[in-house]
Amino acid sequence: MLDGQKKMSTWFYALLSLPATAMGFGLSVQISALSWILSTKYGLSIGDIGIVWAAGPIAGIIAQPIVGAVSDKLWFMGGRRRPWIIFGGLLTGMMLLALPNLEIVQKMLGMEGAAGLLPIAVCVALTLDLSINVSFNPTRSLVADCTTQEQRSKGYTWMQTVSGTCGVLAYLIAVLWGNETLIYVGMFIAVLFTILPIFFIEEPRELNAEVADDAEKDASTAVATSQGSVLKDMNNAVLPLYGFLVYGIYVIVAKLFIPADVIASMPHYLGLNAVELACVIIEIVALLLVLANTLKVKEDMHEFQKILLAHSFTWWGVQTMNVYMFFYVANVISNIDASSAQTVNSMAFLVRDLIGAILPVLVLNVIAAKKGMAHTHTGAILAMAIGYGIIYFCGANIYTFFVALVIVGIGWASLVSLPFAIMSSRVDQSKMGLYMGIFNLSVVLPQLVASFKMGEIIDAAEDKSIIFAICAICLLISGVLWIFVKEKK
Repeated sequence: MLDGQKKMSTWFYALLSLPATAMGFGLSVQISALSWILSTKYGLSIGDIGIVWAAGPIAGIIAQPIVGAVSDKLWFMGGRRRPWIIFGGLLTGMMLLALPNLEIVQKMLGMEGAAGLLPIAVCVALTLDLSINVSFNPTRSLVADCTTQEQRSKGYTWMQTVSGTCGVLAYLIAVLWGNETLIYVGMFIAVLFTILPIFFIEEPRELNAEVADDAEKDASTAVATSQGSVLKDMNNAVLPLYGFLVYGIYVIVAKLFIPADVIASMPHYLGLNAVELACVIIEIVALLLVLANTLKVKEDMHEFQKILLAHSFTWWGVQTMNVYMFFYVANVISNIDASSAQTVNSMAFLVRDLIGAILPVLVLNVIAAKKGMAHTHTGAILAMAIGYGIIYFCGANIYTFFVALVIVGIGWASLVSLPFAIMSSRVDQSKMGLYMGIFNLSVVLPQLVASFKMGEIIDAAEDKSIIFAICAICLLISGVLWIFVKEKK
């Protein structure tokens, strides 16, 4: 073990952050370049781009819990997280290389025309997001594995500072040299930052010592032990996401097997078909059941449920921005022509991620130490809702648009750091990978809603400002739900 790891020095926190940084950089490439390249280079419509973006969350639903559970038990190549991080980094690099070269892949497969391009784009995006998902879970679990609960807030805020700084670099590259250059740089970073640092980090062979000590003081800490079987734990944990889960299953089946005219012939109420309305009702019921703790689950599991519920609405709004902001920039902001829309779009994400890189260690970690992580995160999410609201009402002015993005960046800084520390204190440390995978469902299931239903709404709307109305409403709901989350003392 390196001296820096023994002493938990600042440079070791930075080293521990590099694998997650690699995946974060790959995600930044996706956010900055995917909609742009599919729209401008390959001519796909908004609806088709929504399908491509949905491929990744579908992969995440399956990959994250499985990889998390397996990595908890498997020891290979000197670690439980190490093999998955290396494999995911290599696969991410390969898919980033394929992204700007879809025509070459298309010719190699003997397919021609735009009709053959969509399935290839979906496959590449699916594999890219799958590889990021495969690695994201172990990289985040690695931070929890190598830190105590007292060190975890610092670990995750450092993770976001390093990752966010590289994310800013990603958008700066896109602004200065274009998205294709960004894609190739992303390929290099994804491979280097996953493979090289992981060999200088020693993973602990046993993960449950801390839980065992705590269990002697408070039996409610060991969530999995007190709640029974893993399947029962998973069922209890996923309760807040039932509405999103049913919608995810429906939309996958509908896109693959049900003709569009059959879906169109379904009864519609309030702009939703019968299945979509049922999903809304299920989610509302699940929300009420969780807040009232109708299942009478233990404290840790109940708080974990509330965290999932609040986090899901955050990502519904954030993913709507990630996927569709390019169309807002191109259609709503005054005096922006088509040639400069891509640059403004990349600069917008650069501003958001710059704030996201600066605040975690310098500001959020300090506030969290005094006010608590849950209270700090709640305030940041409500600030994000305000920023989205300003864009909706005044974002056509480019200066107001960028000022509002600074406010949005406050929420982004907290979103990609503090929730991991908050939820990790509520789960069995020996099953961190499994619960990190379940936690990821609160990200990927709302992303399906953003990719499909929000895509339909935005495509049909003449005023693309509706994008940020959706974002503001989702973040406001999320902020209110975070108020109910109690931080572990």
